[in-house]
Amino acid sequence: MEPNRIKALRASLGDLVVKYHEPRALEADPLSLVRSFDDPWDREVAAWIAAPLAYGRVAPMLRAIQRVLAPLGPSPSDWLRNTPAAEVRKTLKAALPNWAWRFHTRPDMVEWMLAWKRLDAESGGQGMAIYFLPTTDQSAEEALSVLVQRLRRELPGSYGIRFSLPDPMEGSACKRWRMFLRWLVRDGWPDLGQWRSYRKKALVIPLDTHVARTARLIGLSSRATPDGRMAMEITEALRSIDPSDPLRFDFALSHLGILGDCPGDPSLPRCGSCALVSLCSAGVIKRKTLSPALP
Repeated sequence: MEPNRIKALRASLGDLVVKYHEPRALEADPLSLVRSFDDPWDREVAAWIAAPLAYGRVAPMLRAIQRVLAPLGPSPSDWLRNTPAAEVRKTLKAALPNWAWRFHTRPDMVEWMLAWKRLDAESGGQGMAIYFLPTTDQSAEEALSVLVQRLRRELPGSYGIRFSLPDPMEGSACKRWRMFLRWLVRDGWPDLGQWRSYRKKALVIPLDTHVARTARLIGLSSRATPDGRMAMEITEALRSIDPSDPLRFDFALSHLGILGDCPGDPSLPRCGSCALVSLCSAGVIKRKTLSPALP
């Protein structure tokens, strides 16, 4: 990427980050539910539960996550660590008799919680971080793949469980895994910064339809398919803009679409006030519409 382009993107994306550093944006994000807990272990468990459910329409998705978290009480980590597996199953069956969210059912989420319980116990009460850290002969992608393949072997093969276990080594964008890691690794707002041993510059963008569309409009990617290669292409572009913290732009990029602030239609007035308008292909159309004499 040319230096002038990097400079322009850094300025415009920085303005976008400032715009979405606000309660309105966070309230429309499952991270708000994770941040409702104060204890780091409770936040980790809440993130483990919320991330795989973070798809579909925002309002019902947030309600579905809240319902799953409610029976775990004020300290989900203590409850999972101290409650026998059979009691976990019994309690959640009674508390969530008809719970479901899109592809996920209550049994899926019970098994997902019990997976955290087992892995946490195996780590000596050190939580999930060690399972994401690459060894000396591994990449971060390979470490994630090892965990995914292990969970595929150990967990039931329901559709909801399989949906929660995409593998980056199979070409998946792994949006929900990437989001889970961003929440726990990044130390800048709105993320939690709990996993200090994982380098934030190694994070890969959680690629959703909103980020994919905006990335194409501002030239961060030319790929048509929102897959693992596109996620890497966008992340590399963002690393050229901020090598130490490329994902500091992710929250703003995604909420530009989530909140409906990027209609993708240059005929609408909101397009003209966007921080990215001078770099956006839709913005070029908008400017020429307003001032046909412009080159």
